[in-house]
Amino acid sequence: MKPRVIIYKKVDQQVLDYIQNTCEVVYFENLDSQNYPEFLQELKKAQGILGSGLKVDKHLLDQSPELKIVCNSSVGYDNLDVTELSKRGIMATNTPEVLNETVADTIIGLMLSAARRMPELDLLVKSGQWTSSMGETWFGVDVHHKVLGIIGMGGIGSAVTKRARFGFDMDILYHNRSRNEEAEQKFGATYCTMEELLRESDFVCLMTPLTPQTEKLMGEQEFKLMKKSAIFINCSRGKTVDEDALVTALKTGVIRAAGLDVFVQEPVQEDNPLLSMKNVVTLPHIGSATSETRLKMAMLAATNLVSGVSGKIPPSLIKTGVQVK
Repeated sequence: MKPRVIIYKKVDQQVLDYIQNTCEVVYFENLDSQNYPEFLQELKKAQGILGSGLKVDKHLLDQSPELKIVCNSSVGYDNLDVTELSKRGIMATNTPEVLNETVADTIIGLMLSAARRMPELDLLVKSGQWTSSMGETWFGVDVHHKVLGIIGMGGIGSAVTKRARFGFDMDILYHNRSRNEEAEQKFGATYCTMEELLRESDFVCLMTPLTPQTEKLMGEQEFKLMKKSAIFINCSRGKTVDEDALVTALKTGVIRAAGLDVFVQEPVQEDNPLLSMKNVVTLPHIGSATSETRLKMAMLAATNLVSGVSGKIPPSLIKTGVQVK
């Protein structure tokens, strides 16, 4: 008998076909209040689930007696209670590395957009307000030959560093839990304290995973350490930033601008002050959102799923201490 699995997000047909070759699949293109009861009913018989964003905690796991593996189609896994999964001997996987280059492109795009005020100027042209030569009030700032500070020098941070160093001749500072000697040797990145990075960088890019230790990592004091001319970029998770402190820093001129792909609440609320600020570039959490990369992520998640329910070690097993049976 084929192992029974649930897919709870829309996937490409080739991904679905691949999983169905090995598994009996219950497929929900999207979970909502109407089909969630059916999902919970199916969960009682499922050995694996695949998707992204679903909160997998004690309450959900209590309703999943047969579960062997939970597969996120994302690099982040703050939706998973890894400790609870480990207690129950349930594997957890994510999809790192395959999205590094695409997310790095997004980060560079945010840097350029915020520095050169591209969204503002696009709106000005489209609204018919470009009626004469552009004066200094519409000028932006250069990106090339500036100092980029990266908080969290993992795979994505390294991909950003490569672009910034060789594409824009930027000097790179970074702060991380441990030294990244490869980034230092290949890209000339300099390891420094968080305080040094904030004080010296023209652009500060936050790329840490969301953990209890990194929640609100950037707050009022951190923004006050930054240059008044500095631009803040966040493509990690919204909760790594104290959003109220960021709003205040932008409104009062503590920092120049921000480029954001993530928010504390997503989708972002219409009354969020960040949405009405001209010095903020906003994106709807689309760092990895290209057709090519999302397919690679889904295929890696599918490979993890099939491996896990077949008693094999998944390629992207999150280290939880669980032994594959």
